[in-house]
Amino acid sequence: MEFLIIQPKLEKNIDQLEAELKNNPTVDVVIFPEGYLNENVKQACDLAKRYNTVLIGGHRRLQESPKDRVIIINRMGEVILDRVKYSRTSFVVEEGLKIGHILCDELIVQGIKSKECNDIDLIVHPIGVGMFSNEQFKEWITEATKIAITYKTMIIGTSHADGSFGNTGVSIPIAYCIDKDGSVVFISENDVRTRILNFETKEVSVLNFKNKVKCLFETHND
Repeated sequence: MEFLIIQPKLEKNIDQLEAELKNNPTVDVVIFPEGYLNENVKQACDLAKRYNTVLIGGHRRLQESPKDRVIIINRMGEVILDRVKYSRTSFVVEEGLKIGHILCDELIVQGIKSKECNDIDLIVHPIGVGMFSNEQFKEWITEATKIAITYKTMIIGTSHADGSFGNTGVSIPIAYCIDKDGSVVFISENDVRTRILNFETKEVSVLNFKNKVKCLFETHND
């Protein structure tokens, strides 16, 4: 099973998601950042069905508070998980995997908040904007690693390629994958290239224009 992990720029529509699906039509799952869909859920459902791909990330209901929500859309274009931020962690079984979903700073604020914590295969962690300091970057990777080890599950996170926390003007884009034993599959810092992860082999392909650079472990500290 192949996961496409993207770091799009913030946008009002979802053109970047559609472009990624066109360029990578064989992937099984696409993971995208917190809030990326905005209110374009119907369009995302249409894309999931058209490309026969599971979509996992975040969307927004702009007139509500909190406005951010988790979302999982299956291959048939059906929303199978939609949860408001800071509520209890929810799980679904999809593609033969028990998948949980934590949203951005839920990682720090509440971690996994659920009684359904057995036999988790994957936690997806969509992040809004990048980190505002190297210290925060390290803190979030450390907390993600603790979750992976505690619940014996893989965890994958990704942020937007742009934006900054609280309009500070500082943003360190982040994407990562930690395996269930706490080992690093990849950590991306200030490198917003799309990645394909083979869930079974843990092989990662970094998509650089038309070229794929394959690696088993990588860190980027540009």
